[in-house]
Amino acid sequence: MDKKVTVVGAGNVGATAAQRLAEKELCDVVLIDIVEGVPQGKALDLTEAAPIEKHDAHLIGSNTYDESKDSDIVIITAGIPRKPGMSRDDLISTNAGIMKNVTTQVAKRSPNAVLIIVSNPLDAMCHVAYEASGFTKNRVIGMAGVLDSARFRAFIAMELNVSVENTHAFVLGGHGDTMVPLPRYSTVAGIPITELIPKDRIDAIVDRTANGGAEIVKLLKTGSAYYAPASAAVEMAESILKDKKKILPCAVYLEGEYGIQDLFIGVPVKLGAGGVEDIIEITLTEEEKAALMKSADAVQGLKDDLKKLA
Repeated sequence: MDKKVTVVGAGNVGATAAQRLAEKELCDVVLIDIVEGVPQGKALDLTEAAPIEKHDAHLIGSNTYDESKDSDIVIITAGIPRKPGMSRDDLISTNAGIMKNVTTQVAKRSPNAVLIIVSNPLDAMCHVAYEASGFTKNRVIGMAGVLDSARFRAFIAMELNVSVENTHAFVLGGHGDTMVPLPRYSTVAGIPITELIPKDRIDAIVDRTANGGAEIVKLLKTGSAYYAPASAAVEMAESILKDKKKILPCAVYLEGEYGIQDLFIGVPVKLGAGGVEDIIEITLTEEEKAALMKSADAVQGLKDDLKKLA
């Protein structure tokens, strides 16, 4: 294949992303993890599935970064989940250290790559990757809005008993309970959901979307979501690799757009071969603006925590 994507972190999200990339025949895949044998084993397992799944993508597992050289995209899923008794500061401190090391290593070997950040807390990790890589802002992108919008779309389809393919939805803001789903811009076959679903049901769907990750954690008890996060990262990668120029909600560095300065916030962007090719500014109501600013304040809090820990 003429394209190459490195996935850092061979846990559930990373391994599933590697599987999706290979089975869509988007690229060759390098799977990296610090645990000896794990990336090699998963890459080999996926390779052995290739004759059945009918793809010719090459997969390599490694415990070092040398195999990642000249990657077109690097998807970073590495980091630890928040454990019982762990403070937010502990989580940010540990994952910021991991993110800084990973980003420095991959940037050295793939100076022209686009980084897709999946690790949590997402908005803060985007800042770490941006600073550690030295990349231009269009080549550091956080995966959150695509996932949150997919959850919103799934719940809309369930509510109306329609095909998910007919649904479109936008979720802006930080990745967390301050995210801002936008019912006015969410449609089914072009019809705004505000015309199809009563307000109380829309409010319930919006609330379920904001707590989508927590709902899965509660059900699984010993883990968190990975199928949908992996799919979201791969949709972003596909738009970049194929220069599709899809408009997708992603966490990107804002410098005045939406009245927000120097923060990674989820907004609609055009994704093409150069990474973020355009930031789309849509008109918001006063209520929506206030919700987005509240979300930006939460992200600013994470950024301030990073500074304190530095």
